[in-house]
Amino acid sequence: MKKSASDGATGSADDSLERESQDKKAISLLLDKFLSTKDWILVQKTEMGGIESYIGSVSLEWFAQRVCFASALPLLQQKYNHQTDNVEIDAESIDEIQQRPLDWSRQLPLTQYLATRKNHKFPPVLVAIARPWVDDCASLEWGDNGRARKPTTEFMPLDTDGKVGLLNVSEEDVTIYALDGQHRLMGAQGVMELLKTGKLQKYKKDKSPDDTLMTVADLLEHYQVQPAYLESLPKEKIGIEFICAVAAGETRDRARRRVRSIFVHVNLMAAPLTKGQLVQLNEDDGFAIVARKIATTHPLFEQRLDRKPRVNWDSATVAAKSTVLTTLQALKEMSERYLGQKYPHWKPIDKGLIPLRPTDEELEEGIRTFYKLFDYLAVLPSYRILDDEDTPLLRRFSFEKDGGEGNLLFRPVGQVAIVQALGILVFKKEFSLEDIFKKLRQFDREGGFSGMEHPQSIWYGVLYDPNKKRVQVAGKDLATRILIYILGGTQDNLDRAELRKDLAKVRTIENKTIGFDGNFVEPKQVGLPPVL
Repeated sequence: MKKSASDGATGSADDSLERESQDKKAISLLLDKFLSTKDWILVQKTEMGGIESYIGSVSLEWFAQRVCFASALPLLQQKYNHQTDNVEIDAESIDEIQQRPLDWSRQLPLTQYLATRKNHKFPPVLVAIARPWVDDCASLEWGDNGRARKPTTEFMPLDTDGKVGLLNVSEEDVTIYALDGQHRLMGAQGVMELLKTGKLQKYKKDKSPDDTLMTVADLLEHYQVQPAYLESLPKEKIGIEFICAVAAGETRDRARRRVRSIFVHVNLMAAPLTKGQLVQLNEDDGFAIVARKIATTHPLFEQRLDRKPRVNWDSATVAAKSTVLTTLQALKEMSERYLGQKYPHWKPIDKGLIPLRPTDEELEEGIRTFYKLFDYLAVLPSYRILDDEDTPLLRRFSFEKDGGEGNLLFRPVGQVAIVQALGILVFKKEFSLEDIFKKLRQFDREGGFSGMEHPQSIWYGVLYDPNKKRVQVAGKDLATRILIYILGGTQDNLDRAELRKDLAKVRTIENKTIGFDGNFVEPKQVGLPPVL
């Protein structure tokens, strides 16, 4: 019977699908054969700047067990400190160092991040592959003029272009060390230690033990982590990029210089986020979330077409000629120092750890509470004239070009000090905002926040440094205590005496104490300002 043209086309298509299916099975069998040995990793070969590399992925468990710190390389063993896992730097070792020193205080925060954040993500790590012959000058692998006969990487291409294939990572033949990502390695090792022993020791930078332990029981209690989730972590995959410790034709010195320069280049090109950018992006820190909301929605700060921006989104400081009122970083600190009195659990359990994102209900309540505070702040006399006056005039000191008011309400450090004092008064001492701001409005009208560069000001020597003629951040906590006092929040006589003593100390310059009238006095003659 004669076949029709359509029958032929159908048969041809079926044959093509069958061949494709067989090809896939052949590839799967080939990959299974090599990958089941754990000596080979499927990678893609890339090249940039004349440097070949191989990109793949490995489990966190494999990463923690197989990758070493650079300090563990055989050529550095004589200078290796087994206590800190660092290389002692001296005249002999300085030229061999290929990594920055390890900071062991970072291990516990990184481990906690992996263990408690379900949306965690480590960027890919960069590692170098070395072999035993690299540090054996007599090895036959070093040819004429001390040049390597072959690279330390062994790549088996699986395609005709040699772009995809298998990389030999045999534990017997290969040493792998972290070139960029040693602290990620530290975090992964911390996870394995935590799962193996049920606890992880917190260390100081030099790996001396701290008094803190993180336990699996802590994670289950404070972060509602499920045991099954913790047990799944070792199988998670992390991106990894391999380069050769020595390329074919390189001398040992040339290879070392190349590896060192790659490490420096990777870190130079990766600019760290500014404090302001961290606040912009942070979705875990409740205080940062509230600060962003206030910065974009409250009338005192919101962007309007008829006025210049009032928030510096990136920098933590305000330039002399800047027209902004504050910075996002300062708003975040204000949020922490005010709302932290009400929501202490928004802060991480231990310094350096990542905070747990508050519930949506708490965040909404926190935003309302902080918004209300700025409703009160916005009607202070100094802020009400903002529509008519520029912030530089109100911020500048009187002796600066074009003069100014020297008003601490236009300095981030002053804003933070005031808001911290208000947080303590409202949430710890149960003062009402209405009563507080009746006093503050009168205090502001009488110039209490202005002219801090003059001895008559209570902020002279506190937030203003008479020697350097500039604002001093170190006086922030003392300014907070003074504000609590003048608002009637310091009842204890010992606290008052200590405050008077500290105020006299900061007004003492070169053993001469300046009184509120501008004359030199004995320290004990410096009294406290009147309570409002």
